[in-house]
Amino acid sequence: MPTVSDTYMENRQRVQPTHTNNYESAHGGNVVKWMDEIGAMSAMRAAGETCVTAKINGLDFKRPVPQGDTCIVESYVYAVGRTSLRTRIRAFRESPRTGDRELTTESYFVFVAVDADGDPTPVPELTVEGERCRELRDAALAAEPDGDR
Repeated sequence: MPTVSDTYMENRQRVQPTHTNNYESAHGGNVVKWMDEIGAMSAMRAAGETCVTAKINGLDFKRPVPQGDTCIVESYVYAVGRTSLRTRIRAFRESPRTGDRELTTESYFVFVAVDADGDPTPVPELTVEGERCRELRDAALAAEPDGDR
C-alpha cells in the first residue's frame, strides 16, 4: 500500500515570456495546467493506475508568479475513496537567484483512477506511516475546503 509520502512530488517550471499574461506574470491557465499535471502524477503513484481529473475545489490565486521566476508545484495524495484520490496541490514562486519562496496558488483536486477502457477502477488504501506522512495529511485536512469532506 502506498503512503502519503510516496505520493509527494515537486516540479519546477521557469516562467518564460510565452507563459505570461499582459502583466508579465504566469497566466493562470498555465499554473492550473502545471498543477493538474503534477497532481495526476501523485494520484497515479498512489493508485498504480491512470488517473483523470474529476474535480478542482477551492482554487485560490493568492499572488502572481513573475516572468523569470520559477514556479514550483508540490502535490500529494492525502485521502482516497473507492476509486477517487484527494490531492493537495500548491504552487510557489521562487527567485532563481536567491531561492526566496512564496505561496502563490493553492487547490485541492480530486482524481479518479480509470482502467484501460476508461472506467473507474478501485484504488488501494493509503497508509500514514511516520511523522512526515501525518504532517502532510493533517495539513491537507486542516485546510481542505468543506466540499470535499
